[in-house]
Amino acid sequence: MSQPDIAPQGLPQILAPAGSPVRSTQLQGIVLLLLAIFTFTLMDASAKHLTERYHPAQIVWVRFVSNLLIVGLIYAPRLRSTMVSKRPVVQLFRGLTQLGSVGLFFTSLQFIGLAEATAIMDINPVLITLAAAIFLGESIGIRRLIGIAVALCGALIIIRPGAGVFQPAAILPLIGAFTYAAGAILTRLVREDSTATSILWSATVGTILSSLAVPFFWQPIASEDIWAFVLLGIFGTVAQALLIRAFAMAEAAAIAPFGYTGLIWAGFWGWLFWGTLPDRWTIIGALIIVAAGLYVWMREARAMRRAG
Repeated sequence: MSQPDIAPQGLPQILAPAGSPVRSTQLQGIVLLLLAIFTFTLMDASAKHLTERYHPAQIVWVRFVSNLLIVGLIYAPRLRSTMVSKRPVVQLFRGLTQLGSVGLFFTSLQFIGLAEATAIMDINPVLITLAAAIFLGESIGIRRLIGIAVALCGALIIIRPGAGVFQPAAILPLIGAFTYAAGAILTRLVREDSTATSILWSATVGTILSSLAVPFFWQPIASEDIWAFVLLGIFGTVAQALLIRAFAMAEAAAIAPFGYTGLIWAGFWGWLFWGTLPDRWTIIGALIIVAAGLYVWMREARAMRRAG
């Protein structure tokens, strides 16, 4: 989400002396990410509720259109200048990755539980580390590669390909995790743009592309469902703003592990609204994903301490 390198620098800066500007900025990034994840899970719960009656393409379209309308109204007096990006091509691809993540995840919610989909998507922190090594030239050792492989194994335990309970739709959030990681790296590359600029670009790209698809799946929105669509748009806009700001303020690897809190909220919303709890295989797979992600995070911290 910006120009500077990401992953390995993160944790050592968190461990900087208390009161230092660097440490304060990193901690602010962590708080913003925690709020973003909480708000995203509320958006996801709203989306799952709506997938019971509406096609995911329609829900994705409403999510991006409402996002664009809200942000457009807020920045109406300076809309043209806000849309100006220093790296428009990168912003375009950011929008594509976000549309892919949202579309894949929302589609999966028609067929699998919120906790299961969230657990699979939560391999994205280790994928961010991998992407930083591939595209930003960060060093990555064999142990971290093993950690990334273990996280993928955790996702496969949840998906259980070849098992009688296998649901092909579980592959969708796995692909979504890859697009999410790509978006995180691209957001680092456009940190010179304001948060408003990044949101407007994402909302515009998502709105244009989803508008091409939605006519084939549209159905009238019932009056009793309007509130859910409204909340979907509000939650999505707020969460995206918080997420962009978090990655702009802090190094990706420093804050990415805190994204695992989404598992707790997803499980809670699933129990509260649908009376469902993740099965033992989902819990085992999720624990493996979290453990692998935290291991990769700790290895990066040790590498940076030795380098420092």
